[in-house]
Amino acid sequence: MAAGLWALLLPLAAAVYEDQVGKFDWRQQYVGKLKFASLEASQGSKKLVVATEKNVVAALNSRSGEILWRHVDKGTPEGAIDAMLIHGQDAITVSNAGRILRSWETNIGGLNWEMSLDTGSFQVASLVGLQDVVKYVAVLKKAAISLHYLSNGHQKWVEHLPGSESTQYQLLYSHGTGVIHVLGIVPQSHLNVLTFSVEDGEITKQIRVAAPWLKSLNGMCSVVGEAVLVCVDVDTHSLYVCSLETEQEMKQILLQSLDLEFADGFQPRILATQPNVISASRTQFFLQLSPSHFSLLQYKHGLLSHLRDFQQAALVSFATTGEKTVAAVLTCRSELKPGSSDGLHAGSTLEDSRKQESLTCSNQTYNINLYLVETGQRLLDTTITFNLEQSGAKPQQLYIQVFLKKDDSVGYRALVQTEDHMLMFLQQPGKVVWSREESLAEVVSLEMVDLPLTGAQAELEGEFGKKADGLLGMFLKRLSSQLILLQAWTAHLWKMFYDARKPRSQIKNEINIDNLARDEFNLQKMMVMVTASGKLFGIESSSGTILWKQYLRNVKLGSSFKLMVQRTTAHFPHPPQCTLLVKNKETKMSFLYVFNPIFGKKSQVAPPVLKRPILQTLLLPIMDQDYAKVLLLIDDEYKVTAFPATKNVLRQLEEIAHSIFFYLVDAEQGKLSGFRLKKDLTTEESWEVIIPTEVQRIVTVKGKRSNEHVHSQGRVMGDRSVLYKSLNPNLLAVVTESTDTHHERTFIGIYLIDGVTGRIIHSSVQKKAKGPVHIVHSENWVVYQYWNTKARRNEFTVLELYEGTEQYNATAFSSLDRPILPQVLQQSYIFPSAISAMEATITERGITSRHLLIGLPSGAILSLPKALLDPRRPEIPTEQSREENLIPYSPDVQIHAERFINYNQTISRMRGIYTAPSGLESTCLVVAYGLDIYQTRVYPSKQFDVLKDDYDYVLISSVLFGLVFATMITKRLAQVKLLNRAWR
Repeated sequence: MAAGLWALLLPLAAAVYEDQVGKFDWRQQYVGKLKFASLEASQGSKKLVVATEKNVVAALNSRSGEILWRHVDKGTPEGAIDAMLIHGQDAITVSNAGRILRSWETNIGGLNWEMSLDTGSFQVASLVGLQDVVKYVAVLKKAAISLHYLSNGHQKWVEHLPGSESTQYQLLYSHGTGVIHVLGIVPQSHLNVLTFSVEDGEITKQIRVAAPWLKSLNGMCSVVGEAVLVCVDVDTHSLYVCSLETEQEMKQILLQSLDLEFADGFQPRILATQPNVISASRTQFFLQLSPSHFSLLQYKHGLLSHLRDFQQAALVSFATTGEKTVAAVLTCRSELKPGSSDGLHAGSTLEDSRKQESLTCSNQTYNINLYLVETGQRLLDTTITFNLEQSGAKPQQLYIQVFLKKDDSVGYRALVQTEDHMLMFLQQPGKVVWSREESLAEVVSLEMVDLPLTGAQAELEGEFGKKADGLLGMFLKRLSSQLILLQAWTAHLWKMFYDARKPRSQIKNEINIDNLARDEFNLQKMMVMVTASGKLFGIESSSGTILWKQYLRNVKLGSSFKLMVQRTTAHFPHPPQCTLLVKNKETKMSFLYVFNPIFGKKSQVAPPVLKRPILQTLLLPIMDQDYAKVLLLIDDEYKVTAFPATKNVLRQLEEIAHSIFFYLVDAEQGKLSGFRLKKDLTTEESWEVIIPTEVQRIVTVKGKRSNEHVHSQGRVMGDRSVLYKSLNPNLLAVVTESTDTHHERTFIGIYLIDGVTGRIIHSSVQKKAKGPVHIVHSENWVVYQYWNTKARRNEFTVLELYEGTEQYNATAFSSLDRPILPQVLQQSYIFPSAISAMEATITERGITSRHLLIGLPSGAILSLPKALLDPRRPEIPTEQSREENLIPYSPDVQIHAERFINYNQTISRMRGIYTAPSGLESTCLVVAYGLDIYQTRVYPSKQFDVLKDDYDYVLISSVLFGLVFATMITKRLAQVKLLNRAWR
């Protein structure tokens, strides 16, 4: 029985050899832009607890920046983290708009407890102490306040807030006296102050304070000292104070008495601190008067005093260790100036860039200093100086970790987050302990570019395409090239011999931008990534090393990006060139940024200024005299702009204008339009397809990849005839989804439309189906996935297009000359999981069989052979189907663990998969991105063009040497035998 069980389990086992892990793949994990962070107040602290805008709770190693543990919640607003509180070794988080309250153990990341709360608009959460012990968590919502035990999350009491229909309750304050103060506001009328008893939730006191000038409490008001509310009024240039426990009216204090003034058009803010929830807040607080002007004030015993002014401050923060509370101030080392818009800012064409209020530090050098809050006196030897010149971004958040040294002096570390989502952990006097590029958690566009040739390879390439001075000159050129190659080969052998004598752990394989060169099989590439924050990265594909980065300022949140490679490294000595199109989501205006993808430097080529919104871009196969592909940009007036626009390019465009067609999609109006280019570079509409928006909406329009190669034009069938593929390069797959969301009436529509003529080649409807739809369009087939609402399962549908057993035109394809519609074969399959992303493998010549790479919600990437999704799979196998190697039809597509290409290297919240060909026909390079980034290689048809790693070189060499030796001996013996025979 046991032997039979083992026999069943053995075929299911799959493994990766230990020495193969990380050899051809790598993974980088991220957490995203910080929303909350807590730094332990001790010198030996090893972790930072953070919560991010990507709905992640994590702990980072403060010494290396690595992730100690991480919990990823839903990527929807349901998983959004609204608040995070730290007490000892517990982290309390409120998420899902105040519906879920959790407690985490910060050492190992375990979940202590989880509670579901009543629905309601979440406002604020706070720890509550009683008798010098923090025991509770208070959660304030729009209409109720609840108190929960810190130890298990159970609810102690919940109370309704009176007048919640008209009053906006926004603040919560407690300082260990057994009561909780809740502050609400009726805008431009009055304040309501409710005092609850911690023990039973009874309202012990309720006062109403007139405040007709107050519109909101958030940012404009804060509690300082012994429950004293301080608010700022920009109209009267005053501060208003009121004791929550003893007074019933606001007391006005004019800021003119302290010689302080607000900047014009700036909304001032108040920043206070409460180091311990069982004691009162500090009487000191920051008042922000302008974007770069902060004042440290103190309100004590009814008197307001000015402690210190900070004129060039970018960020401020409070921190406490023991009994000492300090204020950290981040200032620019030079004068702050209004943000300029040079080339790197790439926003000079956007009107709203002129209206920005942010200030820029001219030399990008910043100082952090500590000040005692009681006096405003600067602490000596506490300056941290750091530079942000490389990224060019401004600091956005500052977190301080303060500790007491052995001599009772204050030491600290600082965590700075910049506007490009980079994290820097600094220690005195300015050493960068580590940094993390968290913008890579939001990759929106990706391209792979071949690395440049080595000096020796470039020298060899230089022999071709240049006119040498006669035969002797060409011969000398070849000799010098061969000598350079011999020298490079000798250096490579010496390095291999030198590294072989070292332990494997000591071998340094450092990759930097200076020694980048194309490898023998073009497996090493430069990955150019664009992130949602407007930051560009150049990453070496084999190791994941970031070689360069560039930040584009003034790129607004939610902008869309399109990255295009105009010139590769194949055209030495011309440098490679990439163009990035950035489109503002609100204004619809766009601009171009041109750069070198290998070094990340901005190109000297000036792109055209785009004065109208861009609707479509086309990268044409024609080139200018410098081998840069021509980019056509079509604006909302259907006018065409060419880049580059040289005379040579314009002449070529006139010659081939009759063969240039493009399409536009207006999803809001449900319209697809086709246009053609005229010789004078104007456009003319050639076709239009209307999809009624009251019934269905356009979800996706997918064309074929321009770098895709098709090796075989047909399939050999079992009777030895050929079924020719319908290879239309202009074919568009349009996916629509019903506007009716009722599960009985939902449907998914698929239209195959010729992009040149507008002819609908095929259309089909999947009834009782809904999205999200993932689609792959390649060669002569389309595969798309959807949710079947009737059977409640995920399904694949595959479409394959064939011309038949005879080709209409075997030499050239034209959409204008296709009288016969192709045959469309269709089949559906059941898939046991939802899908996060889907892409097809691609190789240099298209000889290797295709696989579908499917990203699963679990973080695994499944490599599924396209042969499993063949619409010609027969239900009953015949002799001809067996001859053709067709798999018998089965509706279920199984997920086998051995088909996972990333074994245990899961990718959280996967959004896309990118594939690129390598120099080896058997190998496809894969990059999966989401919250993490993962790069690997796949071999759909095995490595038929490469010897295996375990190939026995010693054995084959021994056999060859033995055969040579045996040949020599037998030759000698044969000669002796012939000689002896001749003497007889």
